[in-house]
Amino acid sequence: MAKKTGIEVSLGISEAVKLADVDAIAAYPITPQTHIVEHLSELVADGELNAEFIPVESEHSAMSVCAGTAAAGARTYTATSSQGLALMNEILFIIPALRLPIVMTLANRALSGPISIWNDHSDLMSVRDTGWIAIFAENGQEAFDLTLQSFKIAEDHRVLLPISVNIDGFTLSHVIEPHEFLSQEEVNEFLPPYQPLVQLNPDKPVSMGMVGIPEIFFEAKKAQDVALIESKAVIKEVFKDFGDRFGRYYNVIESYRTEDAETLLLTMGSISETAMEAIDVMRDEQGRRVGLLRLRLWRPFPVDELREMVKGVKTLAVIDRAVSFGGTGGPVAGEIRSALYSTADRPYVASFIAGLGGRDVTVKDFMDMAALAEKMEAEGEIHEYKMIGVRE
Repeated sequence: MAKKTGIEVSLGISEAVKLADVDAIAAYPITPQTHIVEHLSELVADGELNAEFIPVESEHSAMSVCAGTAAAGARTYTATSSQGLALMNEILFIIPALRLPIVMTLANRALSGPISIWNDHSDLMSVRDTGWIAIFAENGQEAFDLTLQSFKIAEDHRVLLPISVNIDGFTLSHVIEPHEFLSQEEVNEFLPPYQPLVQLNPDKPVSMGMVGIPEIFFEAKKAQDVALIESKAVIKEVFKDFGDRFGRYYNVIESYRTEDAETLLLTMGSISETAMEAIDVMRDEQGRRVGLLRLRLWRPFPVDELREMVKGVKTLAVIDRAVSFGGTGGPVAGEIRSALYSTADRPYVASFIAGLGGRDVTVKDFMDMAALAEKMEAEGEIHEYKMIGVRE
């Protein structure tokens, strides 16, 4: 039977990891993900979770340990944020190349400098090309659900890739929200024990991480890219399976009041719920034909689904929470412009950057962005990005 409770989102994620019956956890404390692994260490110490909790001296070491435990066939979990992710960077590239299905919670936090402990998406965007699957949660219930689903996706023999489940630091990690937990029996039925395809075992020796000479390196990278792209089908399959079992459905891109919309906003993460409020005001009080797309899957990028969902739309306002310095706007907007470039009826794409370093993004901000994007489209403005909420 499902258990309903109010709990801090970080602890809800820890409970999901416990229900997943992980074998190994290696993590280093860094704000704002610390509560997740603190609670997991308590669960292990109290005998509620039969797993190895491995203390390490840095995030680089944490991801290195995770590589070893996953290679040995253990269901493996970690969590980090911001500079911690940056310190893991060297190992992040190796994990997907070795096809190791590690699940990591990334409590998104601005990269320094200046030093900031507050939320934006600069940490994730700094590692977008490492080869990890990347999924966004908008609230605590989604973080719980997507953590469980990520183990099933990652460990599928058609995938065997690592996944980062992204939650907005502090905005989600440190707030108490209602959760509907699943029972251990329900999770066991949904998520069977991990059966590695290949594992390090002294009784059956294998080689992992060999030198890639020029004659094979290119082909190895091609195979890795194909695996990531093809994982989308499995992601959608697991999303549907979870929804059919428990009544909570997810998709790679989700929409809100997009019927007959001429203008769409596109968001990622917890600000999507504020954007929904803005859509309600614009539709119900102003009669404007505005809707919202919420990008849940960042990697692999859902190109086909995006193209289908913007058909007939005049203006698409993309809200990034990171800067591509010296580029043409936000990284998400750039990705979307590229995805839509070859479509004949593509909408005008306006790039907005907002909420850096934890700056609030308000209902009014979303309404202003929708209006400004429509004005830019009407005037045929060259694709320049706009900073929203920054003091000149």
